[in-house]
Amino acid sequence: MRYSDNDQPVITLTSGPVNAYADVLRGLSSPVLYDYDPAFQLFHERLVEKAQTVMRLSNRPLILQGEPVLGLEAAAASLITPQDTVLNLASGVYGKGFGYWAARYTPNMLEIEVPYNEAIDPKAVSEMLQSNPQISIVAVCHHDTPSGTINPIDEIGAIVAAHGAYLIVDAVSSFGGMKTHPEECKADIYVTGPNKCLGCPPSLTLLGVSERAWDKMKANDDAPTASMLSILDWENAWSHDAPFPFTPSVAELNGLDVAFDIYLQEGPENVWARHALTAATTRAGIKAMGLDLWAASDSIASPTTTAVKTPDGIDEAVLRATARERYGVVFSAGRGETLGKLTRIGHMGPTAQPIYAIAALSAYGGALNLLGHQTNVGDGINAAIKTIDAAA
Repeated sequence: MRYSDNDQPVITLTSGPVNAYADVLRGLSSPVLYDYDPAFQLFHERLVEKAQTVMRLSNRPLILQGEPVLGLEAAAASLITPQDTVLNLASGVYGKGFGYWAARYTPNMLEIEVPYNEAIDPKAVSEMLQSNPQISIVAVCHHDTPSGTINPIDEIGAIVAAHGAYLIVDAVSSFGGMKTHPEECKADIYVTGPNKCLGCPPSLTLLGVSERAWDKMKANDDAPTASMLSILDWENAWSHDAPFPFTPSVAELNGLDVAFDIYLQEGPENVWARHALTAATTRAGIKAMGLDLWAASDSIASPTTTAVKTPDGIDEAVLRATARERYGVVFSAGRGETLGKLTRIGHMGPTAQPIYAIAALSAYGGALNLLGHQTNVGDGINAAIKTIDAAA
């Protein structure tokens, strides 16, 4: 059977949006309460407390009412002043993109940029800070999804903290799928969301904010208020006694509550382990088929997305279309500079299960064979199974 563009795919193995957990979808269908109803206000307060537990924070996080790009842009608008010098760390499309937001709020921009299959070297960050002591804010993307690569944010965070600068971390597609938390990497604003590894639809932002970041934002006369970009307006919205700045996304908050329960009940370490195993299984199969990973080394390859280099002579868009049309499996393209150069196989939330690696390898290898680039899919499947068995 073949699947046309009008048919729903059998399996979505993208880097976002990702499949939502079935229980999350059921949670979305819970009653939509009035946001000033005492029952909802108490529910919201408890939800923020649950988010604090999940994010391992010593203070309360924020839940902003929009997918995480809202939190990233709000962080730039709220924390950066014209007097700040920002060091942007760009190892991929999203890291590079934050620099464009930062440049709106200060003319003082510096950047470390590396090839988009590599990671930021903490030593380079240290040297840049030493030679530019005026740097007051550093921004880094943990998992640059269009490259499938991971930056060492804990090491970078320690260096930034020692310098006395503020750190903004984009952990949108890493949090929940690997060991990372705001205070561990000394982030002052840590942006993530439930729409990746926590298995929710794209709709909300989770924001960890340090106490000194709150102080800096409050001292910034240009920090937005009465705006969708406002962080300050949500500072006390966690409390059942405080009003919401505007109507919250009630159904999505219901779904988030279920996602937190799934995460905590399975156990974070177990969740991270199955993300890592699914990625390792996929990488083993890709290599066994004679194909190349995009990441310069396995050590920086993400456990939540595997980026596969497009073989010479293959049109990547046609490759993905073939995998969908023939096998019903959907992958993600690259973006910006990586568009056409790689295919992304997502392992996030409910699809972070090793069996999905088998499906991914079958569809990807099968599509390549149909397009004339011969691979031994059987070798890939065997390598994947050996990886699964070795972890048992």
